[in-house]
Amino acid sequence: MTRSAHIAVVSIPAHGHVNPSLAVITELVARGHRVSYVNDPSFAAAVESTGATLVPYPTALPLEDDSQVWLQDPVGIQNLFLDDAVAMTPVVRKLFAEDRPDLLLYDIAGFAGRAVAEAHGVPAVQLSPAFVAWDGYEQDLAEMIDAIRNGPGGAAHYRRFADWLAATGAAERDVDAFKGRPEKAIALVPRALQPNADRVDPERYTFVGPCAGDRSHQGDWRRPGAATGDAPGEGRGRVLLVSLGSAFTHQPAFYRECLKAFGDLPGWHVVLQVGRHTDPAELGEVPANVEVYRWVPQVAVLAQADAFVTHAGMGGASEGLQAGVPMIAVPQAVDQFSNADRLVELGVARRLDTGQATAEALREALFALVGDPAVAARLDALRVAARAEGGTSRAADLVEAALA
Repeated sequence: MTRSAHIAVVSIPAHGHVNPSLAVITELVARGHRVSYVNDPSFAAAVESTGATLVPYPTALPLEDDSQVWLQDPVGIQNLFLDDAVAMTPVVRKLFAEDRPDLLLYDIAGFAGRAVAEAHGVPAVQLSPAFVAWDGYEQDLAEMIDAIRNGPGGAAHYRRFADWLAATGAAERDVDAFKGRPEKAIALVPRALQPNADRVDPERYTFVGPCAGDRSHQGDWRRPGAATGDAPGEGRGRVLLVSLGSAFTHQPAFYRECLKAFGDLPGWHVVLQVGRHTDPAELGEVPANVEVYRWVPQVAVLAQADAFVTHAGMGGASEGLQAGVPMIAVPQAVDQFSNADRLVELGVARRLDTGQATAEALREALFALVGDPAVAARLDALRVAARAEGGTSRAADLVEAALA
């Protein structure tokens, strides 16, 4: 049995970066480890729900209530993450000086965690909530990387990042390698969603699939007609979940198209999450078969759903595969477009960009997906494969192996 250890976790205040690893942290605490978790105070409740101790830092990132800030140029986004690393560095240094951890776990944007751990000779493992680099990644994405490196402000960004690495004492001084090539990483996503999975180094990266864990503290949801104690899926009719996640949700026109497409659709009940940026009053009249919420316990709804309209964030896409539901992908930003394409390649989704997501197109996509037995067969196979990757328990085992 692995000895009890002090594990530090470093992440940023964004649901898509924090939520995927919460079950792993909970499991590590349950196994007797002491966990210190560096994050902004706005995520205190999520962190403390795992049994970890919050180590607060003042983030330089825009919180998700200000999601429009994320829509600026690529160099500007990279500067935001570097500003956040600079703001986080003294907090992580203080933690190492006063309560040195045995191991550090860091998010893909937790740059300060990796840099300070390397400076102190403490082993570090990345917890990736997204797809990882593959052999030839830099060449395949050369156009995007060059746009950052050679675009307006790119050279200055690279110089400032390199200067910060040197000042922090990081062992890895190459900026692109530091950002994209961890020494060890646990990918908290299904291998099926990984581009070029056959070219991923298995010595560096291990896929464990989604680690949803117990989300009962987020609340429950029951389909109409289901009684307390019924198994998921029992009740009347079919269920469709519509959610664009937590950040890029100010899409009232899209939600109105969903109401036109699925409102009063015979045999269907719709759960529509509109997020914090859309006033439900903007939707107009809501049909009787539609429930509208600002937030829903997504895993609980997906366990009873028959289809999912999603922005194809990595978390939502992973949870959709784990639940075995066909998806209509309506990507909004960043990696959601490539995730949507990957779901289509897997044969379990249709992609509709926001401008294409008319009521007619949405309804046609729904009928095509749920009426195709080949889609159901592929979903069953992918769900089995994702669960075989081991999930939370295997992720915790890998962390303890790194301690050993």
